[in-house]
Amino acid sequence: MALNYIWVGFFLIAFVVALFKLIFLGDTEIFSKIMQAVFNRAELGFTLSLGLTGVLALWMGILKIGEKGGLIDTLSRWVSPLFTKLFPGIPTGHPSIGKMVMNLSANMLGLDNAATPLGLEAMKELQEVNKTKDIASDAQIMFLVLNTSGMTLIPVSVLALRATAGSTNPTDVFIPILIATFVSTMVGLIATALIQKINLLQRTIILYLGSATLLIVGLVFYLQSLSPEDMQLFSTLLTNILLFSIIISFIVVGVFKKINIYDAFVEGAKDGFKVAVYIIPYLIAMLVAIGVFTASGAMDYVINGLEYLVALTGADTSFVEGLPTALMKPLSGGGARGLMVESWGVDGVNVDSFVGKLTSIFQGSTETTFYVLAVYFGSVKIKNIRYAATAGLIADFAGIIAAILVAYFFFG
Repeated sequence: MALNYIWVGFFLIAFVVALFKLIFLGDTEIFSKIMQAVFNRAELGFTLSLGLTGVLALWMGILKIGEKGGLIDTLSRWVSPLFTKLFPGIPTGHPSIGKMVMNLSANMLGLDNAATPLGLEAMKELQEVNKTKDIASDAQIMFLVLNTSGMTLIPVSVLALRATAGSTNPTDVFIPILIATFVSTMVGLIATALIQKINLLQRTIILYLGSATLLIVGLVFYLQSLSPEDMQLFSTLLTNILLFSIIISFIVVGVFKKINIYDAFVEGAKDGFKVAVYIIPYLIAMLVAIGVFTASGAMDYVINGLEYLVALTGADTSFVEGLPTALMKPLSGGGARGLMVESWGVDGVNVDSFVGKLTSIFQGSTETTFYVLAVYFGSVKIKNIRYAATAGLIADFAGIIAAILVAYFFFG
């Protein structure tokens, strides 16, 4: 429903702004510009979707090899001790623990098709131990906040869209996204733990979270010691080594587990193809609506207003043009994706600009909070979500701030 209001809102606001320009400013070309934007964005949406098909098929095929090779189960075993501490209200050995771990592990690997069913199953298991069935339990809220914080190790769709748009180095946002999404997840976890009065100073929690934090902080400090040119070179080299290492490790695990690697890849690639085809109408719909909104001049008013407010603080305003993507993401993943692509320009000319990279980091480092809350809580008929939205938005806000900072750090 929220997406419907957003979509209609883009058209209605664009129409009002266009009428204002025609009547009061004498802009007789405004409606011609809008209709041209409609056709251009529809063509762009289809073109991007075609390019997205190949890259998604490739990555979903590789990830399916890892899934069948048992990597999700391995990740589950690694982090299970941490989860027993973060969900103290869940009985030891309860099946919800395993399904939550598998859901978040699938999310981190970019296996959305596997993650959603596992997440819904986890919510059902958590509902069984929920004493008040129509009110969200602490465990359910913690689980949803970890979901909405968007921790992702492989931002497949963002990298695929950047490649399709003609980026000279589509993977250069990989490490910035990893840092920003880590900050978002940590802030969301800490905020929820404080509300639930979970002691984060337990040995197991410190070991897991402290190790991850030290790794990220160490990476940032090392990069800070490099010149801008060396930082870019190291970041690009590390990113591509990591991504190729993931591919090789998945294949090696598949060989070790004696699975049919070729069949597994084809199965995953088919899923990737289906996802790409499924995205086409949604991407075209949002790009057309945003194109109309932009061509009418309404987007300029929004950006200029935000830029004016930021300028009052004396801060640099280079990031403001990317803020619409960040503000849209908690409401609609499709809308944010459309705004991200819009920031790249119709022919992708700005995909490697500062704003183009910033919107890519925004898209990859936060999650569609309200959509996730609606789907997961709705699946178990929860009516009172308590502080879940607040904690999720705190994580989103942290992710936005982190994305801006790392964008300046790497590309500013």
